[in-house]
Amino acid sequence: MPSAFQRVLLKLSGEALAGTQQLGIDPERMGAIAGEIVDLAKTGCQVALVLGGGNFFRGVALQAKRMDRVAADQMGMLATVINGIAMQDALESRGLDTRVMSALEMNQVSERFIRRRAIRHLEKGRCVIFVAGTGSPYFSTDTAAALRAMEIRADVILKGTKVDGIYDADPQIVKTAKRFPAIAYQDFIQRNLRVMDLSAVALCQDNNLPVIVFSLLTPGNIARVAQGEPIGSRIGLQAGVAS
Repeated sequence: MPSAFQRVLLKLSGEALAGTQQLGIDPERMGAIAGEIVDLAKTGCQVALVLGGGNFFRGVALQAKRMDRVAADQMGMLATVINGIAMQDALESRGLDTRVMSALEMNQVSERFIRRRAIRHLEKGRCVIFVAGTGSPYFSTDTAAALRAMEIRADVILKGTKVDGIYDADPQIVKTAKRFPAIAYQDFIQRNLRVMDLSAVALCQDNNLPVIVFSLLTPGNIARVAQGEPIGSRIGLQAGVAS
């Protein structure tokens, strides 16, 4: 089926690449995700990725251990580069031409992020992987995803997580947590929901960029959500009702 969107930005956490492991990259999980991205690209949808680095290093967590926040965030940026190179290898081994673009100068392993060049890669059918976050400390990869999505004029951010949408509490802890099929930007911010960084949601609100949060654990979900199937939860202008 054709995609409901012409151009998407897919945000994946580093933990999603670790699979059942606590650290590192699970080759089977990486391969499964890469296969779904390739299938989506075959529909004609232009795909960009932003990857987290939490499977190697979480700057926010180590900051609590008295590590300098700037140094911790810089290490986290480098972790996303490792994931980006690994994802590039997985995609290209499956026939999808891919470019890694970094917010930091790393000319031997990636291209420097240049907005017009990134758009041109996408127009040529290449998957573009944005790494190193925004290139600045104190900004999450969620915020980097929102920024890059707007810079490349993506139609939507697709955020893959371990849960099947947005809840008013952690459904893995609170069994009675209520799920929102859709929620307004402002409601999301006021409820202080943590499935996505609040500053990223505020940035999306300012530019009317929708976000769809969905589960990566169900095979084929990346293509389904891109085809417009009603899975996951949508953050946008209109609120939904908890179910």
